[in-house]
Amino acid sequence: MKINHSHNDNKESTCKVADEICLPDSKFPRVVIIGGGFAGLALVEKLKHKKVQVVLFDKNNFHQFQPLLYQVATSALEPDSIVFPFRKQISGYKNVVFRLAEVEQIQPSTNTIIANNGKVKYDYLVLATGTTTNFFGMNSIERNSLGMKDIRDSLNIRHMMLQNLEQAAITCDDEERDALTNFVIVGGGPAGVEMAGALAEFCKYILPKDYPEYPSSIMKIYLIEGSDKLIAAMSDKASTQTLKYLKELNVNVLFNEIVTDYDGHIITTKKGTQIHAKNLIWTAGVKGQLPKGIDKEHLVNGNRLKTNEHLQVEGFNSVFAIGDIAAVINTDTPKGHPQVAQVAIQQGKYLGELLLNIVKDKPIINPFEYKDKGSLATVGKRRAVADLGNFKFAGYFAWFLWSIVHLMSISGFRNRLMVGFNWMVSYFTYEKSNRVIIRNFKSNNQNKKVEKPSTKILTEK
Repeated sequence: MKINHSHNDNKESTCKVADEICLPDSKFPRVVIIGGGFAGLALVEKLKHKKVQVVLFDKNNFHQFQPLLYQVATSALEPDSIVFPFRKQISGYKNVVFRLAEVEQIQPSTNTIIANNGKVKYDYLVLATGTTTNFFGMNSIERNSLGMKDIRDSLNIRHMMLQNLEQAAITCDDEERDALTNFVIVGGGPAGVEMAGALAEFCKYILPKDYPEYPSSIMKIYLIEGSDKLIAAMSDKASTQTLKYLKELNVNVLFNEIVTDYDGHIITTKKGTQIHAKNLIWTAGVKGQLPKGIDKEHLVNGNRLKTNEHLQVEGFNSVFAIGDIAAVINTDTPKGHPQVAQVAIQQGKYLGELLLNIVKDKPIINPFEYKDKGSLATVGKRRAVADLGNFKFAGYFAWFLWSIVHLMSISGFRNRLMVGFNWMVSYFTYEKSNRVIIRNFKSNNQNKKVEKPSTKILTEK
């Protein structure tokens, strides 16, 4: 493994030219981290108070707890419960600096990053840029559906849902009302399953109270999965139990169906199945997002950066990648590690230790090894599945464990308190947060008129 150990121990002022982002002077080597997700923050925590200057770049000024985005989308939590300002996170870390910027390009040959508001030199660069929704090149679906990768997506889903339910109460057109109250989730992974369960509980417990003018049965929820198994990364037992829970909640699960088109009104699958709906939530895949400057030869499936076992991007001495954007390719992980929070956190901690050894000219530590602590997924309240090594179980205890793990993983005591209080109220009352429409959501298909099919699902074209 070849890593550049050289750095300038006597840095002068870092604002020498007009287009350079101003940073505090430091005699220590500079570690630039792009992305403040689970991986980036884990690395920051490992490097705090050490003899390095850490510069964290992110296009948002907050960290967001992505596993609970679906609860914001369904009004179970308010957005400020699962976001936490970076500056508050790093308060007191004298060697850590945050800059709000979107990094557009990296120049490894000159150890420079170029952002939308300036450029910065680095000694070591860490890409922790995460992923974005992958629509697999289907432009019509990307235009007319909503992904669920950040807090803005969640708020868009919430506002779309509430506006469409309000419009359904107004219209006298039965087919239009059906389309407005049909919700389709594409992708049967944890995000899709949890979203379907939350929507089903909204339909069961909230809809009758808020919209007594029509029965809750009018709101239909469909979960479309391209394979024959839900949450494929978990055990067969977990998958079977998840399907059972969804059926108990009246979710219509369609297996072996691949969505190929959506014009904002009609969803079409490869087999010819059609669903008339104005609410499509896409959780069927993600792809890595990263600045320009790295050739495609360094990318693998899913637009991820190929790294060696020390998380160093292949072909670069001082560029590393962690989290969802990184793919450690070897015989044990031919497709890279799972794109989950635990991998990101462990990689952030590992890389922090590795960089400190490099700076101190100590021996390189052993290669990164992921320790799988198990998987959890919830399907509404009191329903969850758990795979913890050889222990595979489901039900109330799995849901309780899921709740504890997620609650303790949220940044900030206040946020944990808010989420815990909301969950406690919901546990006893099935009540959710205020279902208010703060801003109007305007979809690309708004006000379009199309010829409607005579039935909501057509099994044959």
